[in-house]
Amino acid sequence: MITITDKSKCCGCNACANICPKNCIKMKRDEEGFLYPDICQDECISCNLCESVCPEINVRAEVPFKQDGYIVQIKDENIRRESTAGGAFSAIARYIIQSGGVVFGVVMDDKFLAHHTYVESELELQKYRNSKYVQSFVGESTFKQVREFLNKGRTVCFSGTPCQIEGLKLFLKEDYKKLITVDVVCRAVPSPLAFEKYIELQNKCLGTDIINVRFRDKYFGYKYSTMNICTAKNNWSYHRGIESDPWLRAFFSGICNRPSCYECNFRKRYRVSDFTIWDCFSVCNFSKKMDDDKGTTRMLVHTSKGRELFDKIKEEIKYVELNPDEIVNGVKEIFEPSKRNPKRDEFMADLNILDAEKLFKKYFPNTIKVKIKRFIRIALYKLRIYKFVKNLYSIILKK
Repeated sequence: MITITDKSKCCGCNACANICPKNCIKMKRDEEGFLYPDICQDECISCNLCESVCPEINVRAEVPFKQDGYIVQIKDENIRRESTAGGAFSAIARYIIQSGGVVFGVVMDDKFLAHHTYVESELELQKYRNSKYVQSFVGESTFKQVREFLNKGRTVCFSGTPCQIEGLKLFLKEDYKKLITVDVVCRAVPSPLAFEKYIELQNKCLGTDIINVRFRDKYFGYKYSTMNICTAKNNWSYHRGIESDPWLRAFFSGICNRPSCYECNFRKRYRVSDFTIWDCFSVCNFSKKMDDDKGTTRMLVHTSKGRELFDKIKEEIKYVELNPDEIVNGVKEIFEPSKRNPKRDEFMADLNILDAEKLFKKYFPNTIKVKIKRFIRIALYKLRIYKFVKNLYSIILKK
């Protein structure tokens, strides 16, 4: 039976809740806003299936194998504009849908909670585009839905963080030929409760309720992506970057991440997924032709299934094949866990005490330094040299 005594040993993948034959495991939110398994011991039959599918208990040894490396851009410019990077996932997902398959991904609902759903039409794929910088709730039946579709002979594409993919694979127990998995290189998963506080803050600051958010908008270009907020009054006019938006500052500071993220067991190059995808801000180091500041995806292909599918989507994408060693070089998010902010425990304690305005003002005040950083970035963008400066930075640091 799963017993959580150390929260750094639970990634919240929901595999245990999905496998329980008595449905006596429910995911319960803690005081930090993260979900952990809560077991009704009166109904538990001690089958230990929950332990057998836990990726934190069953950590897989990393074994090197042949990989293919690419940088990718989808040819459909509308899709690329809506995507976080180059639209590689949309190219994969669109092929799956066109082949009669099902795609699982993450959506943000009207309460600004991220959770996994599935879609069966190309039009619905739009809601999966753009990163969600908050932990998604997989659901206590989502993995079972994946298995049901596979057992019916349907092709399934499942995207998620590396720990979620590991949990799914352990749950399924067999390598289904028609399952395609795509993991996104993950910096960390921040607290949904902290994000609710951010929404509360912005509702007050903007003077009206938020309708929608985009965590990685390309209004100022791909290399200066911003948090973008839509209200009934502003027509998507809020654009703030990592230097000035309170949520992006919190996320990238490591102050509100899940405890397991600081000791992540899934930071590795050789993964159980078919594809690993992530940003390519340094596209200038790999291809001058593709350096248009509209978004590019780096991709590792791990399996023969992945290679077969990549061959089938080649007509839909622009790509350059690269040595995998070259494209992972310097990418800390693949190999190293996120660093724990020294003020993390204090922030989390204040999360339940302070109102939103006081919380973010205490930890992320809008200081003169912050204002200067934003001014410089906007000035560089208006002078049309921001891309040049970012490229120079990438070339010097080779990342």
